[in-house]
Amino acid sequence: MRYTRLFSDELGESHFDEVEIEFASTDYVAGAAPLQLSSPHAAADYRFMDAPAGWTSDWHPSSARNLFVVFSGEWEVTASHGEARRFKTGDVLLVEDTTDKGHTSRVVSEEDSVALMIEVSTEI
Repeated sequence: MRYTRLFSDELGESHFDEVEIEFASTDYVAGAAPLQLSSPHAAADYRFMDAPAGWTSDWHPSSARNLFVVFSGEWEVTASHGEARRFKTGDVLLVEDTTDKGHTSRVVSEEDSVALMIEVSTEI
């Protein structure tokens, strides 16, 4: 499994990167077959977002390091260096461009978008 990372470089420009999640076989439930789990990561807070179809933002940095998980609808996020990517139901974006110009966001689906934002407190 992979997720997308949006980060700021040393010059303050935001960029996208793909991150592979590593799993390890874990005896998670007694008497059941092992599951494949990633290592744990601390979370500070979470909230759900309901954004209307057509919603747009201006350039902004993220308020915190957030995992952004799309439950419905589709988003387009543009990094300050110019690349735009779309995120639809089931996609995960780690947003960590917390300084400088940041990124723009917009709901590109005809339906509203529901997403989960999880503020992460440590490196993923």
